[in-house]
Amino acid sequence: MTKHYNKSSEKFKRRNLRNNSTYGEKLLWNSLRKKQVADTRFLRQYSIDKFVIDFYCPELHLAIEIDGPTHFESEDKIEYDKARQIYIEKFNIKILRYTDDKVKNNFEEVLKEILEEVLSLKKFTVEK
Repeated sequence: MTKHYNKSSEKFKRRNLRNNSTYGEKLLWNSLRKKQVADTRFLRQYSIDKFVIDFYCPELHLAIEIDGPTHFESEDKIEYDKARQIYIEKFNIKILRYTDDKVKNNFEEVLKEILEEVLSLKKFTVEK
């Protein structure tokens, strides 16, 4: 059986990304950590195969990605992100994407959208 989640081969990459988080990632993490959003546990810098997700809730299969300016530098990077997202979604993971600027400038709105999604997914999983 192939392991896809948090492979040990990606540990250095995850640690490096944690230690070099953008301001938006740090800001959001301060509100996601310790089950602050609807008593839901999020993990930081979680990997799916060779790809690292900024924040992940295993219970709800929900990922949150914060895209800094480097994500928009070229058409190649934009296409890479699209292919990466399609691959991750094959694991039945829903991805919410925000730009670093949106997190910094509209933090309350971003947090509200995340809370609404979490509550919607929790309701869906309870009703199953």
